[in-house]
Amino acid sequence: MQFKSSLLLFLVLSLMTACGGGDDAIDEVRKRPNAFAGNNPSENGFSSGSTGDSGNTSGLEDNEVRVTLEVPAGLVRESEGEPTRRNLHIVQADRVRAFHSNRSLQDLGKASASIRTDDNGSTIIRFPGGQPLAPDVIIEAQYGNATLQAPAADADRHIRVNPFSEYLVRQLQNYSPTEFQSLLNCVNEVDQSLCLNKYVWSTLADQVHDFEIDIPGGASVDAAVSYLGERGDFASYVAAMADYALLQEKASGEISASSADYNSVFMGLELGHTFAESPYSGAGQWGVRLGREQATGTEDAPAYLYPGLTLASFDIFNIQVASLGTQIPYSRTTLAQTDSNDFFSRDSDDWLLNTHSSAPGPATRSALTEDAVTVDRHTRLLAGRALYQTITGRNTDTPIGWTRNPYFMDAYTGAAESASSAPDRALTGYFSAGKAIALEPNGDDLRRRDDLEAHYLSVMELNLLRQKGFDAEVLNGHTYNTVFFSTRFSDSSTPVQAEAGTGTWQISAGSEGSSVAVDETFTTLSRDSSGAVGGLSTGTGTAPRVLTPRMSLLSSGEESNGWLNLDKNTPAEPFNRPDLGVGASTPDGSLLAFNLANQINGNGLLIAAKAAASAKAPSSGRYRVQGFIMGMDSGVNRLMHLDNGVLEFSDTGVGLDTKVLTVAHDVANSRVSTPVSEPFAYNLQSTVSGAEPDGQVRFSNGDVSLEGFVTEDQKQLFLVYKENPGTGEKRLGLLMATRLP
Repeated sequence: MQFKSSLLLFLVLSLMTACGGGDDAIDEVRKRPNAFAGNNPSENGFSSGSTGDSGNTSGLEDNEVRVTLEVPAGLVRESEGEPTRRNLHIVQADRVRAFHSNRSLQDLGKASASIRTDDNGSTIIRFPGGQPLAPDVIIEAQYGNATLQAPAADADRHIRVNPFSEYLVRQLQNYSPTEFQSLLNCVNEVDQSLCLNKYVWSTLADQVHDFEIDIPGGASVDAAVSYLGERGDFASYVAAMADYALLQEKASGEISASSADYNSVFMGLELGHTFAESPYSGAGQWGVRLGREQATGTEDAPAYLYPGLTLASFDIFNIQVASLGTQIPYSRTTLAQTDSNDFFSRDSDDWLLNTHSSAPGPATRSALTEDAVTVDRHTRLLAGRALYQTITGRNTDTPIGWTRNPYFMDAYTGAAESASSAPDRALTGYFSAGKAIALEPNGDDLRRRDDLEAHYLSVMELNLLRQKGFDAEVLNGHTYNTVFFSTRFSDSSTPVQAEAGTGTWQISAGSEGSSVAVDETFTTLSRDSSGAVGGLSTGTGTAPRVLTPRMSLLSSGEESNGWLNLDKNTPAEPFNRPDLGVGASTPDGSLLAFNLANQINGNGLLIAAKAAASAKAPSSGRYRVQGFIMGMDSGVNRLMHLDNGVLEFSDTGVGLDTKVLTVAHDVANSRVSTPVSEPFAYNLQSTVSGAEPDGQVRFSNGDVSLEGFVTEDQKQLFLVYKENPGTGEKRLGLLMATRLP
């Protein structure tokens, strides 16, 4: 029996919606209240459990969309317009039309659509053949001398015509004629094949409105679009999604499915601007976020929410797709620095526990080889991801709303034993800017008041397969290579320290859990209380540690499922915090990751993988590189996010070629820049000797070095970045490189 591709696609998406069960991340995010701003067109209300773009679809009939025109303040006629988020104003368009277009943005004629105005004055467009999915149907709105456009393909049926949508429409010109036609062929299923990427443009058209970027009030349409083009994070996201829409998959003949839960080890390094407290309003601010379990029960009925990802995978004729959702409670530490070099630290007890969660949605699994069924099941997981808003202190006098911009996910997923089994890891790094916003009551709801923070976050997220009945005995008798990065913030004579290092662990069975013999070297970057930054200093560490399974308390009872405690000497009591940090392991113990949170290391991330005699630096191959770099000099703080770049290996070394999203804090002028995309490239030579421990790698080019390790299968590298010039800015960072096709 032969299915039409559209019917098969419907069945796949239905299965994706139904996946998950028990204590998984998709179930948890689905339980969030889907509270939007209702019929209030200004949408200055704020709710958790929704993205920034709270669309209004009330009163719409089938195949109808609502159109809202938003313009910069300087374009609004006197006594017209209603202020809304992103420093825009909602106005009533003088004229609205829908037309067919091409990559050159030519008018190819009126689209099949009817336009009406509802009882609230909103413009409603009906498409008799269904809302378009391809970007070849454009909605245009005129207001005075201003004309703005938006793709009719918008996933939430509330189409905002504003500078964000205008930027998106203009990007169509970057497609070649062949590429643009392939988008149309995908949506129209010209060759009768299943083309899941037909929904990418509708996702993109929706998610650009989740970005919290304030448009300058006096900007013209062209100036506003140019301003968005200068925002490196926004422009990079749009470009990545536009390329993603072109992804093509080959068909084979196999249908399979799997669903699995993952323990998430999460670290975010942030730099931003804070206006929250008068002693340091306007100061620049470093911050670190770490995944942490959250107590959700009572003393009589304890329960916990664990950082996690749920991944449901489908292989439909070798077109590999997935549905995923994340739910990551996190703690936060910060340090603000004023223009007069006063420092104010806030530890995790000063910040309420918050949550980093993505809306459940589809992704595409792209194989590393042409024959993913029989040769290599290592794949990349690709998707545009929207993050939920959250509220902390909701029932207090000072509730705070937290926004998070979307990001493009390019994740590496490890080997799966078969087509119907789950990969043992999903590793990714990404960038997401956001705001903290003071909220005030508005009836039973909350609405936006003043911005308290603008922050820019570089994330490393390691999701390791959760296994019921995990046995930590698989760790014993093995040597592990390690890398780590951590920060220490304080009000002391050295308020800012960053530390990064490499080393080995020898893990063996002990009387209480597993004993860990440590041999590590590390480098420290410091700023003292005068604001001065010294040279990079080095040190060694050999203090032993203890590893034990960390029990999870689920609805089904206590369970060992891959979480680990890292302690100094004595294992932590059940459900208590360990001395050094909480981590997780893959089921076979081949990869470990820990969130460090202690007085010795500070707050950070440690990654460990089994060493093997066969592991050595690759002599060829391309790897996706992600990660963050922290830079400091007198008068400057800098965060650099490696934006899905490439490491390419040869017989003699490695070439690093990437764009970085850079955020800089000018201390003296209390300015924090918005993200700028800049080229970042080095050629480095291998400096490993024959006596190096198995799997360890080192590359150098003068003041810049990469040190770390490669996994046994040569599919992943974890590296410490060091830049130590004689004068000027010193830098430390942590990078992750994963194999590309």
